[in-house]
Parts: sequence; C-alpha cells; structure tokens
Amino acid sequence: MNAFAAALGRELRLAIREPGEAATAVMFFVLAAILFPFGVGPEANLLARIAAGVLWVAALLAAMLSLERPFLGDYEDGNFEVLALSPLALSLVVAAKMLAHWLTTCIPLVAASPLLALLLDLGGGGYLALVAAMALGTPTVSLIGGVGAALTLGARRGGVLLSILVLPLLVPVLIFGAAAVDAAIAGLPVRQHLMVLAAMALAASALCPWASAAAVRQALE
Repeated sequence: MNAFAAALGRELRLAIREPGEAATAVMFFVLAAILFPFGVGPEANLLARIAAGVLWVAALLAAMLSLERPFLGDYEDGNFEVLALSPLALSLVVAAKMLAHWLTTCIPLVAASPLLALLLDLGGGGYLALVAAMALGTPTVSLIGGVGAALTLGARRGGVLLSILVLPLLVPVLIFGAAAVDAAIAGLPVRQHLMVLAAMALAASALCPWASAAAVRQALE
C-alpha cells in the first residue's frame, strides 16, 4: 500500500505540474454545454428533456482529452521500462494512473456539472441524481480509458484511435447515467440505476488494471 500511495503521489504531482490537461477538459465540458442551446434553441422544455444526455456526452468526450497523457509520457521517456522492473506490480502502477486521472480530471467535471445543469434548465429533482451518477460513473470512464490508452501506446494518432476504442464501451455508462437523472426528474426511484453504475465501476476496477498492465507489457516488447 505504501508503494501504491507513492505511485499515486507521483501521478498527482505530475498532473499538478501540468494543470493544462485538466483545465482543457473542464473548458471543453463547459463550452460544449454552453454551445448546445444555440444549436437546438432556447426552449426550456426541450433543454430540460435533453440536458442529462448532453451533459453525459460532453463529460465523456471531455474525459477522453486527458486519458492518453499519463501513459504516453512514461512510454516515451522510458519510465515504463523502469516501472515494469520495480517491486510494485505493473497493474498497481497503471491503477494509480487511472485513479489520478479520475481525481484530477473527472472530479472537476462532476463539480462543474450542477452549474451546467442549471444553465440547461434541468429539473430541480435531477441535480443530486446527476452528481451521484457522475461520481459513480466516471471511475469506469477512467478505468476503461486507461485500457484504451495502454492499447494505443506507440500507435500513430493514438488519441483518435483511443476515442474509437473506448467510447463504444462507455455506452452503458451513458445510458444508465442519463436514465438516473431522467428518473429523478420524473419522481421515480434512481437507486437501481446508481447501483448498476457502482457495479460497473467495481467490475472495471477489478479487471481494467490487469488488462492495462498486459497491454503496456506488450507495447514494451
């Protein structure tokens, strides 16, 4: 655990030294949400109906912007070769990268979502459900995104390939995340949607670090 904490601290320090990645993701999230009403019109009822889906799609796309950096930087610098030989399992090294991405990129997106929901005139009952759903769904985004980032190491135009690989796998997160908000607005129970999001996050946390570690080892060969 001490070694994992040290690896996580390293990733957080690297992210803090380069805050532009997280800031870019948040700005993209904000701009996408702000521009959407200009495309569909300012009608409050229409915006309220599509607000949950718009915010989730914008959040997924924003999270994609900074997924490649933690893996590509260590790959290009040769640090992955050193980390692969360290006493800490490579799966825990990549798990630290995924957790750092969630803390530095996804948490700010979750924090910004209520303000953007207010802009899109989301129903009053949906704000808490939106925050809860994003808090439970975004770990899956970071975990599955980490697998995609590891698989695209060394590939030309890896960022584009990363989005093509990862976004289809995140469709269930989008569906249940938006459904939780819609259910809350309609006065229906949201617990089952949140439980599914939590289950997906737990399953991803058990499987994705191992898959990412295997992909990194393949790239190093």
